[in-house]
Amino acid sequence: MAANDNRHVIAVTDGAAMAATAAEHLLARTAANSGRVAICLTGGSSPKLLYQLLATEAYRSRIPWERVHWFIGDERFVPADDPLNNMGMAQTIFLNQCAPTANIHPIPTATADPADPDRGAALYERELQSFYGADTLDQARPLFDLVLMGVGPDGHTASLFPGDPALDENARWVVGVPRANVVPFVPRITLTLPTLASCHEMLFEVSGRDKRAILTRLFAGENLPANRAQSSGETTWLVDREALPGDFGGQ
Repeated sequence: MAANDNRHVIAVTDGAAMAATAAEHLLARTAANSGRVAICLTGGSSPKLLYQLLATEAYRSRIPWERVHWFIGDERFVPADDPLNNMGMAQTIFLNQCAPTANIHPIPTATADPADPDRGAALYERELQSFYGADTLDQARPLFDLVLMGVGPDGHTASLFPGDPALDENARWVVGVPRANVVPFVPRITLTLPTLASCHEMLFEVSGRDKRAILTRLFAGENLPANRAQSSGETTWLVDREALPGDFGGQ
C-alpha cells in the first residue's frame, strides 16, 4: 500500500465472514450512540449477505430499530422494484421487515426526472440537511455513524467515477450523475466525497477474485475515487482472501 495510506484493512476468509464482521461493526456503531443513529447503506452485490444477516433474529434483535435511520450513498434511475435499485434491494432484503417506514430515506429517483438528476439530488440534499439540522457539515459532528461502501471494477465508489467533475465537488452534499461508466448505463444520484466522509466510520466491503486487479491498483496508491473516499473518523476495508492482492502484507 502507499506510504500515506491510513486505511485499516481486515482480511476475512469468505463472504460469510465478511458479512458477520460488517454486522458487528454496524452493531458497535449503533451501541456507541445513545441517540438518533444514521447509517448510509450501499448497493451492488457486496452487501447482500450483510443485509440478509441483519434480517435474522440473532442480529435484528440487537438493533434499536426505532432510533436508527437508513440512508443510501447512491441510486440509479431504475424502478424501485428493479433488482438494480440500491435502496429497493436493501428494503426487500431487510428494511421493510425490520425498520419503521419513517426511518427509511431513499433517494427520490422514482419521482425525479432522469434527464435532470441534479433536481433529485437537491431534494435528497435538503432531506439530509433537515435530518442533520444544518446546511453546513461540521467535522466535529459527523452526519453518519457508519457509511458502507463498495468498489467497482474501474475504482469507482458510490456513483463517483474516475474523471468525473463530481469528485471535486466541495459545496453540494448530493449531485446528479448524467452518465455512468458501468452497467446499467443510466443516470444516477450520488452523495459527494465530503458528505460520505462525514461519518464516524467508513466501511468498505470488497470480495471476489474479480476485484483483485482493482485492489492492486488501489493499494498501490493510484488516484481513483475509492482511494479518495476517506472518513473523517475511521476508514476500514473488509477484503476477502480471493480479492486480496498477492503481495498484500496484511494487518
